[in-house]
Amino acid sequence: MDLQLNNKIVLVTAASKGLGKATAKQFAREGAKVAICARSELIDKTAAEIAEETGKQVLALRADVTQPAEIERVIHATVEKFGGLDILVTNAGGPPAGTFDDIDITQWEAAINLNLLSAVNLIKTALPYLRQSSAAAILTVTSTSTKQPVQNLILSNSIRLAVIGLTKTLSQELGKDKIRVNSILPGWTYTERVEELITARIAKNGTTKEAEIAAINANIPLSRMGKPEEFANVAVFLCSPAASYLNGVMLQVDGGSNAGIF
Repeated sequence: MDLQLNNKIVLVTAASKGLGKATAKQFAREGAKVAICARSELIDKTAAEIAEETGKQVLALRADVTQPAEIERVIHATVEKFGGLDILVTNAGGPPAGTFDDIDITQWEAAINLNLLSAVNLIKTALPYLRQSSAAAILTVTSTSTKQPVQNLILSNSIRLAVIGLTKTLSQELGKDKIRVNSILPGWTYTERVEELITARIAKNGTTKEAEIAAINANIPLSRMGKPEEFANVAVFLCSPAASYLNGVMLQVDGGSNAGIF
């Protein structure tokens, strides 16, 4: 299938590793012009790796998406480099693990800035350029915790629901501008973030890495966690013109771990 992504201009945030990196790489494989950003100094290495593997130039921007001025710089640099913007993927690192008693108000505020307001500010800043595109799409990256709360993840369980509300509402409001807005709800996908969550579980439960992985896999019908490239394949399709009639979709990529009907 031709995803019709050749020379489309894409910005993927939080793309130095994990799901963001895998998604950016797959866009480049499909011929898109890709900009990536992250706080980590790994961003330049990631861009070089993607460029070497795909033969496509990748714009690397080191930035903190909790800062509106940094978001403006990233969006404007992408547009200046490539001449526009067609696709925005609002990805961000997950907030700390913990229960309600564990998390203080400062951590709540930081998580809101990272996981909700970063998406709001990215979309607001990108909209004038997306409105000029003939194939505009926005993808928010959330979590299956919006369908079924995950133990010891009170921040993610709460704040990512707000991103779902934002996504669904924008899919209605921006349809008149021919801008599609969707979300992917990844389940357990083996990334650096999941390594951190497993470490937190080991500390909380007094178990081992092997035991925690086995416990996670036991609740997934496919009996394993996903791979970042499996997430990326779905993300790139959902953003592509090949999915031109998909709008307002909250798509679970979780190996069937959420047993709910809806």
